[in-house]
Amino acid sequence: MAGNYDLQHLIDNNARWAARVVKNDPGFFRRLVAQQAPEYLWIGCADSRVPANEVVDLAPGELFVHRNVANVVNHSDVNCQSVIQFAVDVLKIKHIMVVGHYGCSGVRAALTCQRVNGVADHWLGHVRDVACRHQPLIDLEPDEAHRFSLLCELNVLEQALNVCSSLTVQDAWARGQPLTVHGWIYGLGDGLVRHLDVAVSGPADLGQLRERAVRGISEARRTHTNRPD
Repeated sequence: MAGNYDLQHLIDNNARWAARVVKNDPGFFRRLVAQQAPEYLWIGCADSRVPANEVVDLAPGELFVHRNVANVVNHSDVNCQSVIQFAVDVLKIKHIMVVGHYGCSGVRAALTCQRVNGVADHWLGHVRDVACRHQPLIDLEPDEAHRFSLLCELNVLEQALNVCSSLTVQDAWARGQPLTVHGWIYGLGDGLVRHLDVAVSGPADLGQLRERAVRGISEARRTHTNRPD
């Protein structure tokens, strides 16, 4: 029983929150129970500083969410792939946003080859693969802070491409289901989401997407266009 009392403050917070919601909108929870019909799937980082619904100012029920360390989309990750499949095939969402963030601890660990001494080291191998793929571009950055931010952006690009190549998404496009995959990054320091020139609505859009997006990211970083660092 002691464990329950340890977290009583969170239960009390919940009670106050629920009461406040009902006071402001008496029908809120009745509507919430009635249906879940989101148009968006957010695949983001598990970082506690990036609350998905709040960042895009959507209410519960309007955003389907999957989060993990460093917003990785791995084809062998049954959890992530089942979320994508349920969102696309059952909920019929129209947009998938892969959302990274500047200052991501997982990306930093991958960039600096820092060990976190556990299964997370294996998980972050996916981000290290991204760094290896783009190492020449990363090496052009003048300091570690810029390299870190760049890898956060490149990781979003590569994970968005992984979404595009998932069988669920490919099948949806093949049957003509409207579905667009986006690559976004969030700035902890200013609260703004930035689009990384990744918006794929079908196989025809894939083409030279990686090269085009990398050029756009590189140009934005050279000119400091819409970038926090």
